[in-house]
Parts: sequence; C-alpha cells; structure tokens
Amino acid sequence: MRFNPNWLVLPAAMVAISPAYATEYLNAEQAAKAIFPEADKYTYAPVALSKEQMKEIQKRSGIMQRWAKQDVWRAEKNGKLIGYFITDNVIGKHEFITYGTGLSLDGRVRGIEIMTYKETRGDEVRQASWRNLFRGKTLNDPFKLNKDIPNISGATLSCKNIMNGVKRLLVLQDMVLQKA
Repeated sequence: MRFNPNWLVLPAAMVAISPAYATEYLNAEQAAKAIFPEADKYTYAPVALSKEQMKEIQKRSGIMQRWAKQDVWRAEKNGKLIGYFITDNVIGKHEFITYGTGLSLDGRVRGIEIMTYKETRGDEVRQASWRNLFRGKTLNDPFKLNKDIPNISGATLSCKNIMNGVKRLLVLQDMVLQKA
C-alpha cells in the first residue's frame, strides 16, 4: 500500500478552520467593578493556603481546593473594606471556566461574573438571570443543583462546578479572609 499525502490535507484543513471557542469576556478589574461598582479601590491580596487549610476547605465544602494560592482583591470604599473579589477556575466539561465571585463581609455572595469560557457548549451560565440566583447565598444554603440553583440543559457540568466553586470560596472566606 502506497502512502498518499493527500489524506493529510483534509484533517489539516479541518483543524485550520475549526473555530476557537475560548472567549475572554472580562478581566479581573472589569469583573470586580461589575460586582462592586461603589468601590473606589481594589487591592490585590492573594491568599497562600497551607496543606492543612486546603484539606479543611475540602472537608467543609466537599470540593477540592486545587491551588495553594487563591487570587483575592479587597474591595474598598473611602478606605473601608466592603468585600472581597475572588477569581477562580473550575472545570467545565473539558476546559477551565474562569469566573469571579464577590463576597460581602457578612459571608454573602454579592455576585458572580464569568470571565473566560472555553467550552464549545454550555455558555448559558453567562446569562445574568442564572448568575443572579447566587446573590445572597451563604454557607447555610444547600448549594444543590436543581434545589436552590437550577440546572441549565446542555450546561450541567458548568452549572454544577461553578456552584461548587462558589461554595468553596465561601468556605475560604469563612476560614481565612474573615480572620485576616
């Protein structure tokens, strides 16, 4: 059997014309301003977590804390802390979803913003109507898909993992940020 190089042309052409789905919608500053529009200062204050803290976050949230460093910004107004903005990554179906979560000082979700979405499907999680369902959530809420946060058909993994990520960030705030 002879090698025919023409067979390589079609796969190469398909790769060349395949659409890129990675879209950056907001950077951290834009997302923080969307959640804390009244803030006049955002101070980058990353949190370094010990292995013990990472294990405790997983124990309390039921969700693994993947990274020892969590990107956090202090949202301030007139020199007074009004909340925390935290960026995070969760897996969608195959790729990471980068989102930002604003947390008030009393441990409530102020809002979430989808910053980067790389999946080919499921970007309905960007819809404000779905994201707004997180507002006011605390660690006392069940964080159960289709209980207090509805699933979006075709975006089940994105919905579930963002919901779980937000719960994990609430535990992080309770354990670490409140004590800082």
